[in-house]
Amino acid sequence: MTTVQLRPSDSSDPTTYCVSFRCIFAQARLVAFTEFMTASSQGHMDVIFKYLSKGGNPDVHDELNRTALHLACLEGHPPVVSMLLERGADINFPDRLGSVAMHWACRGGSLRVVQALTSHGADLNVKDKLWSTPLHVATRTGHVVIVEYLLSCGAKVNATDWEGDTALHDAVRLNRYKIVKMLILAGADVTHQNNVGLICMYRLCSWSKHYKDVAIVEAGVVTVI
Repeated sequence: MTTVQLRPSDSSDPTTYCVSFRCIFAQARLVAFTEFMTASSQGHMDVIFKYLSKGGNPDVHDELNRTALHLACLEGHPPVVSMLLERGADINFPDRLGSVAMHWACRGGSLRVVQALTSHGADLNVKDKLWSTPLHVATRTGHVVIVEYLLSCGAKVNATDWEGDTALHDAVRLNRYKIVKMLILAGADVTHQNNVGLICMYRLCSWSKHYKDVAIVEAGVVTVI
């Protein structure tokens, strides 16, 4: 440990003051980290630029492995997302639950952020530790425009999470009317059975009594009009 010894010149019985440079530097790093993360969450480009220009690590993270990129994606700041990626932020850096930037963006609901990530090569079918894809996340959070965009970019409509649920299972369970129709039109398998035997078609059969334009059941086949 590096220390500095300070001796009062007017003292006949000198006292040694030990100041740890390591502690000082650690505190300075903590302050810089906090400012950087807050700026990324709030969209303060000048603070972010200053931090990165001084050699700050764009992938620095908190105790839950959340990075500045994750926060910028969640809060919907496309310019911040682009700057972080251009300065070397890892687009596939996972948090404690395995969620990467695209999961966070789909949770946040900014189409422009999702598009920015896609333009930087983000994997649209990446899975977290619960095997949820960005499509699962966008469906659960009800972001219709993002679901539509993911499907148009080739996201796997029948990808399953660790419970065997597809995005359609989630949409039906949460009564996401528009998303259910969108997923079916994109080729979602209404007969897929999850790990506990639930099949979307059975729920859709009951829906057809109330939503005539969502589901028509004929000979066991669900279609939409």
